[in-house]
Amino acid sequence: MREEYLIAALRMGAGADPVPEGVSAAARAVFHLRVPGGVPAGPVDLAAPPGARSSPASGTSSGISSGTDAAAGEPGAAGARDESWRPAAADDRDTPAHVRRFSAAGLVIDLETTIAGGRMEVAGQVSPAPGPDARIEVRTPHVGKVRVLSETGHFAVTGLPPGWVSVVCHRPGRPPVFTRWLRVRP
Repeated sequence: MREEYLIAALRMGAGADPVPEGVSAAARAVFHLRVPGGVPAGPVDLAAPPGARSSPASGTSSGISSGTDAAAGEPGAAGARDESWRPAAADDRDTPAHVRRFSAAGLVIDLETTIAGGRMEVAGQVSPAPGPDARIEVRTPHVGKVRVLSETGHFAVTGLPPGWVSVVCHRPGRPPVFTRWLRVRP
């Protein structure tokens, strides 16, 4: 889809011409967040680590840590999972680490997000390791950072603004695999 078609569809849907510039600018910004030809990685449930909070006697169920809202592809849709388990915050972090897992096209992408010093940190692993020419792109609506994966598929990005984040794994000769947008809040 080309940008001109998107703007024309907005004009037709609004029933007025011209579309307000703020609406057109927002539509262009969202349009640029997509990954053409990419494969969406779906969320995979993670069990809580064993302990008092996740034991059957505690009455809580295992699940994904809260603090991130999973969106079905765009910022704004809520989808946080089980809120009964929250990992403890490390001494230097503003918020506890939140671990999420995604899977598609034979890849598993594990993500850990946290806020430290008012900035977002994203660390993770792609498994199986996709090879030496693969790279990972950690995107926010305002900035994207590209990293080369380690031999074991690990990566880390720091200094991002808190808010929405998505990760894309680029592999030579194969379509990119991307996660849905997550909202990381302090």
